[in-house]
Amino acid sequence: MFGHKAGAFTGATRDQKGLFEEANNGTIFLDEIGEMAPDLQAKLLRVLETGEIIRVGEIIAATHRDLQKEIELGHFREDLYYRISVFQIKLPALRERVVDIEPLTRHFVSLFSMKMDKKIQSIHADVIENLKQHLWHGNIRELKNVIERSVILCDDIELNANHLPLELQRDISLSGSSKILSAFDLASAEKLHIQKVLNYTNGNKTKTAELLNIALTTLYRKIDEYKIS
Repeated sequence: MFGHKAGAFTGATRDQKGLFEEANNGTIFLDEIGEMAPDLQAKLLRVLETGEIIRVGEIIAATHRDLQKEIELGHFREDLYYRISVFQIKLPALRERVVDIEPLTRHFVSLFSMKMDKKIQSIHADVIENLKQHLWHGNIRELKNVIERSVILCDDIELNANHLPLELQRDISLSGSSKILSAFDLASAEKLHIQKVLNYTNGNKTKTAELLNIALTTLYRKIDEYKIS
């Protein structure tokens, strides 16, 4: 279905087009699709969603683990490692390249502003400062999700620190130092944050809990606790 590159596996002596590539601008008939193996179903879904195929042997692999140590521990096949380890690129974690946070933030703000038809024209300096102090265990994917949530909550022409998730909000003093909000301020900010997301979803509590990344029961408890109407 997907084709392969020469040398991708034993017996692959030349490049071979798959059915999708052969049928480009045409039609593929998938007979008895209910008999398709689950792993192949996942691959088919990706093709149908993206309109793109990857030939066997035409891949880039990524990992946050030390694969040589994983081989020693018996958690990763040595033959697979040498099959994929033709050329290695080490990409430092986002927290190790803080200089990239501002341009990435501006890119994501622009991307989601356009996607959501927002009119955000600028980013307050406190936003960048707060983002630079975060550890970013989820790297760029985490940053992207944070910016998406922030853009959802922003109805102004400027994105400011109040639009960030509570765990990223900090008080930035003139001296440049920062401190996490006090417990009292945090509760007030959390109430306001929940109210804004509820307004955004037109009161849809299931969607609100999903955007806040909390359980629906937790949302109901906080609505009752903060007496949010």
